[in-house]
Amino acid sequence: MDRRRWLLVPFLLLVMGIANAQSEPTRLEVGYMPILPVAQLFVLENAGWADGADLALELTRFSSGPAMVQAMASGELDVMYFGIGPAMVARSRGMPVTVLASSIREQIGLVARGELATAFDRADGDAAEAIAAFTRETGERPRIATFPQGSVPDTVLRHWLIEQLGIGTDAVEIVSMGADRVQQALLARAVDGASILEPILTTVRDRLPGARVVARAPEMLPGQPGAVLAAREQVLADHPDALQRLVELHVRATTMLENEPVAAAPHVREFVGKRLIPLETVEAALQSPASNYAADPHGIREGTQRMHDFQIGQGSLTQAVDLDTLFETRLYDQVDAAE
Repeated sequence: MDRRRWLLVPFLLLVMGIANAQSEPTRLEVGYMPILPVAQLFVLENAGWADGADLALELTRFSSGPAMVQAMASGELDVMYFGIGPAMVARSRGMPVTVLASSIREQIGLVARGELATAFDRADGDAAEAIAAFTRETGERPRIATFPQGSVPDTVLRHWLIEQLGIGTDAVEIVSMGADRVQQALLARAVDGASILEPILTTVRDRLPGARVVARAPEMLPGQPGAVLAAREQVLADHPDALQRLVELHVRATTMLENEPVAAAPHVREFVGKRLIPLETVEAALQSPASNYAADPHGIREGTQRMHDFQIGQGSLTQAVDLDTLFETRLYDQVDAAE
């Protein structure tokens, strides 16, 4: 009997090892930016939903979407929470990235401070005249901060200046920088305005007297697509069930952000502003006109086409992108059908 027990030990250890291997969560390297347009990630991670879905998300913070594209080119990242603009740039460069779900729409605003805000007040809604008046009175073009070229905030700014106002990008000085630096530049009064997103819009208005949002996404690029949940095609092929669970959690988090923004705010605050932003500011930002959370990827196809065509014309996209290959909607459609 004792001998048989000893013979059983290796077998039992093998079985236990297989069982443990089978129960191991799927590890995914996730790139993100500390901005509200990707708040779904913050909710599902900080609320513990990812652990409950057998997902081990290894998060890496980036300053901009183009920086994330560079990391992808180096072979890093499985999943990306970034703008549709960088997603198209990556695809145009031959990187096999696919969009699984939308995160938000029409999330950009132009915040102005100081003399630029005053010029907009006097122009009575005429943005082109406000920019021209600022230049006449100061002898300098307005300095407008935004993310690097190819990003959604930069593209929306350029579209507004060229297509909506008809004054071209030379009417202002576009200053490219990462998310943290945009807020710092505004608060230090080093720039006159920014084409940017939450929570920077709300934070700057709270902390700079006279600062205000002078243009919003529907005026700048109507139907503008924003941040998305994307993944490498190989990761989708290797771990379809894991990504299906991630999309399910993404949709669940979207519902919470839409219907219970105050309840979602503590989860979001853990990731934005290095936890230095007051909870009340995060709550306000989640309820601002720029926080239009939407998970349905079908809902941003038309806006993505419009943005794609504009970027081709501007040269920030050097190759046309087949949107049928950029979008992979089956995982979202399965979640939607199950609800």
